[in-house]
Amino acid sequence: MLDAIAIGQITPGPVLSTATFIGYVLEGPAGAVVATVAIFLPSFLFVMVLARLLPLFRRSRWTAAFLDAVNASSVGLMVAVLVKLGRATLTSWPAWVIAALATVLSIRWGVSAPKLVLGGAAAGWLWVLLSGA
Repeated sequence: MLDAIAIGQITPGPVLSTATFIGYVLEGPAGAVVATVAIFLPSFLFVMVLARLLPLFRRSRWTAAFLDAVNASSVGLMVAVLVKLGRATLTSWPAWVIAALATVLSIRWGVSAPKLVLGGAAAGWLWVLLSGA
């Protein structure tokens, strides 16, 4: 799962990008393309259809509250996944240092996710080489 999420960081929507990873594992590049189109196309169509209706939904107090709740739930889900993955991966002080550095680079200087993933991988690889772990 961590491999799929790491690969998913290169494109928007890590969870959805896992479909691309699985498609690739099962059927190579063609499977990755089919899986990517199949997972993303319905969302794009849904957004295109609802884009004109969303301002109408925001005018209603009930639907506006519902949309706010959906947003809050999404943030809560992301935090829950962050905690679970953090517990699974932040098991040593080098992992904590790499995570802290990536956080600072992302927030302070806006370094992109693909660069952070590649930098984190390089730092972890370097740590293993130097420590003999």
